[in-house]
Amino acid sequence: MTDFQAAILHQVGQPLAIGRVTIDRLERGDVLVRIMASGLCHTDLEVIDGSLAYPMPIILGHEGAGVVEAVGEGVEDIAAGDHVVASWNPHCGHCFYCRRDQPILCEPFTWHQPRGHLLDGASRLRAGAQAVHHFSVVSSHAQYAVVPRSGAIRVPREIPFDRACLIGCGVMTGVGAAVRVAAVQAGATVAVIGCGAVGLNVIQGARLVGAGTVIGIDRDAARRDLARTFGADLAIGAVGEDVDAGVKAATAGRGADYVFEAAGSAEGFRLATEITRPGGQLVFLGKVNVSQDVSFRWGALMGEKKITRSSYGGARPERDFPWLARCYLDGKLKLDELITARLPLARINDGFDAMRRGQTIRTVVQPWDAAGSP
Repeated sequence: MTDFQAAILHQVGQPLAIGRVTIDRLERGDVLVRIMASGLCHTDLEVIDGSLAYPMPIILGHEGAGVVEAVGEGVEDIAAGDHVVASWNPHCGHCFYCRRDQPILCEPFTWHQPRGHLLDGASRLRAGAQAVHHFSVVSSHAQYAVVPRSGAIRVPREIPFDRACLIGCGVMTGVGAAVRVAAVQAGATVAVIGCGAVGLNVIQGARLVGAGTVIGIDRDAARRDLARTFGADLAIGAVGEDVDAGVKAATAGRGADYVFEAAGSAEGFRLATEITRPGGQLVFLGKVNVSQDVSFRWGALMGEKKITRSSYGGARPERDFPWLARCYLDGKLKLDELITARLPLARINDGFDAMRRGQTIRTVVQPWDAAGSP
């Protein structure tokens, strides 16, 4: 039995509570990970604030990195001591969608994940006599997490955990959107709406494949500065600025070849359709409440534009996570600059409060001190 500390959400709108949690045993295919770093993502905040419904009590967190502590029966290709990044989209490998190379739609994942369970439909977590739910099949805001084998991705030991954890969501989603989903062509013009964690990674993904002009769009001046740091040639979007005109001026009046919406707002979605050139490609990465209507000017959708929604940047974690780690180690990918703050687990609520105020790109929680103590 493993007994450890975790940040538990008991009720919508309430702070997370640090409590003791146990994992009684590992089932077949399980991997127990000692979590060394966990990124705070806006999706976590959506659950806390109630715009995304999950059963409770629940341990949030889906950007986790750590060391394999133990493995369940049947796990033979990963071992204790391996350094891993958790994937929030583990997949069974044999359902209808997995057989069609669409693991993001894996049926056991889509059935059981919203219910707070692992892929087998069960939880491994308990607080006393009460079952505790998993979040996104990871639950990394804790000292330990139990994940399926397909959710534990080995990465080079050289990459620090606080940088490695970011690969598991924001980095993969953004870089992958440019490199895997849109397959941005060298020399193309790229516009990115929303220069938070995902948008900044779209920018550097576009740079990785040799994009021409890259335009970062954000209302916040500090984020426009970050967009330039991550590779944007032009950063626009100040309040009152005509963004549509700015993009058209930079693209001979046509609009951008590739547009990525990473702000997650109805206004951002509409703007994205307006600044995509005829024949161009638009990728929606941001999100609003699943019940919210979003309207578009019909003419903005015309002109043979290709529109795609992507949740995870076309991720194939076994292929992409080690590649992204190597890009960082080779100096081709910025991760240090994404981290606004590092906090102990006990201060996790401070991190979410700063997120609500729009003061962070990524806060990383570190559940253990340098000596390995909570």
